[in-house]
Amino acid sequence: MLGYILRRIALMVPTIFGIMLITFVIVQFAPGGPVERVLAQLQGQNEGSLSRVTGGAGDLGGAARSSGGGEASARYRGAQGLDPAFIKKLEQQFGFDKPAPERFAKMIWDYVRFDFGNSYFRDVSVLQLIRERLPVSISLGLWMTLISYAISIPLGIRKAVHDGSRFDLWTSTVVIVGYAIPSFLFGIALIILFAGGSFVQIFPIRGLTSENFESLSLWGKAVDYAWHMTLPLTALVLGAFATSTLLTKNSFLDEIRKQYVLTARMKGLSERRVLYGHVFRNAMLIVIAGFPAAFISAFFTGSLLIETIFSLDGLGLLSFTSIVGRDYPVVFATLYIFSLLGLAVNLLSDLIYTWIDPRIDFSARAT
Repeated sequence: MLGYILRRIALMVPTIFGIMLITFVIVQFAPGGPVERVLAQLQGQNEGSLSRVTGGAGDLGGAARSSGGGEASARYRGAQGLDPAFIKKLEQQFGFDKPAPERFAKMIWDYVRFDFGNSYFRDVSVLQLIRERLPVSISLGLWMTLISYAISIPLGIRKAVHDGSRFDLWTSTVVIVGYAIPSFLFGIALIILFAGGSFVQIFPIRGLTSENFESLSLWGKAVDYAWHMTLPLTALVLGAFATSTLLTKNSFLDEIRKQYVLTARMKGLSERRVLYGHVFRNAMLIVIAGFPAAFISAFFTGSLLIETIFSLDGLGLLSFTSIVGRDYPVVFATLYIFSLLGLAVNLLSDLIYTWIDPRIDFSARAT
């Protein structure tokens, strides 16, 4: 088993390298980079935020305005009438004065040491940005996974026991509808119905806590937190419990039809004893082992649009705004962390398989 774990860890290195390389190459061909964003703002598209955007570039804005001419670099749209020296300073600020291979090699070396640098357009380190927003995404992912499993496991077991019944049919309809409709559509519908969209104003539409959160008692903080989490969690759960429900049902159906279950019934054991004493452990193997992957899936993809819709300042919203704003250090850092976590969780899922069922031996597989 130790050899298998070491091989899996060794395979993470080329996988991470490949993910970062492909993304880096794609970004090189994407129009509208950070330099062009600053140039567009200098041309009057967003003058009010110039000082915030140029950040630590000193008096670059003034230099651009006072230069009055010169041929700007033809590589950037919106560079007409700006001093080429100013554009060169912008390239140096963002690190684009070096060849692409050199920039990629430096990025990989820094990321190996978890040095993610600073945001282009925020006067703060990337690691601090991620640290500030991580609790929001973890809250959404963890609670969504726990609630989804709490619903889907009992529901899946009952559907398996009553396979083909009226209960199984109508719950399957609900499950299929929940699977077919994206969670962000559920979120929009919940906002319209319960957050003052068109009907009633019961739940807040913005943030994870109220402005007076720190002044509340412990019980008040718990209630306020639950009050803010109700709508986003409902939207996430409605769109996520379908897969685990059907997985639980099919897993139980496979086990119920096996010979050892028939033997247990012939010995006179009660149906409850057969179901929970014999079938449950074997049937739940694949469901429990998939818990880490389900959490990571909710953590990465499920919360992106939900965080945007409900204005929750988590990693999903941070990644989205960074992509739109061409804040490449944040984009690459979040991608690197997400990829590492995803690969680590896949390995953890395999280890959970062997812990639940010692008969599974991944180390015996051919390399």
